[in-house]
Amino acid sequence: MRERLAHVVFRGTIRERSVEPYIRLLRVLRGRRRIKGVLLDISSGGGEAVASFDFYLAVQRLNEVKPVFATIGSIAASGAYMAAVGARRVFAYPESEVGSIGVVFPHLAVRGLLDRLGISVELLHVGEHKDAFQGYRPLTEVERAKLLAVAQQSYDEFVGLVARARHRSVEEIRALATGEFWSGRRALELGLIDALGDREVALSALAEATGVPVGKTVRLAPPRPFIDRLLTGNSATSGGLAGRLHDALEDSVLSASSFGLRR
Repeated sequence: MRERLAHVVFRGTIRERSVEPYIRLLRVLRGRRRIKGVLLDISSGGGEAVASFDFYLAVQRLNEVKPVFATIGSIAASGAYMAAVGARRVFAYPESEVGSIGVVFPHLAVRGLLDRLGISVELLHVGEHKDAFQGYRPLTEVERAKLLAVAQQSYDEFVGLVARARHRSVEEIRALATGEFWSGRRALELGLIDALGDREVALSALAEATGVPVGKTVRLAPPRPFIDRLLTGNSATSGGLAGRLHDALEDSVLSASSFGLRR
């Protein structure tokens, strides 16, 4: 049996559409006996809360079967950091941006702008707060309190997850969970990662842990639908102009969305 290491690269915003193919890939790798270890190469500013948690679970479950080492590129913030701590060991560059443990619930209200433009919007709704999250009006104090309660619950779960993954107390992690990020060097001092080094360093450590030479590494990526390949080009790295424009537009919409818990 020819044993291999797998190198899986994730870039971009974490959302259901973007991570589901990776979750399927990681699930498949759990059953591939020839794959003895996986390097998760991640660089992302985070994204949707549920998608981030699903990504973390996929990494954690694979790591229970075979070693998964995570290597952080330019950034692993919020939900991306959550995904990374599902791995057995976490590496980062000294200059990487790491952490940003927190939750944000954006709400964009455009009533003032619409009034200036002479645009009137009437929402017919059933349910006292059904129109609260459509982005047309500011939140009431009651609605704001409700959203903060939801965000607080998600925040507490995030802190507890990182505490368990990093073998730290909840109090220690809560003190670091201010939403700010640190350099890779500072993150190492704080115990948020395990080591400094680039992808080659992380891959060499994985090779040593598994006994599989670095030269036996295969780079794997989820298969893309035919229409996606047609529109964005065949290159897995370039993504194509259409694909980049689509992702940029979707990211901007998600960032300004009036509804959606974000990590």
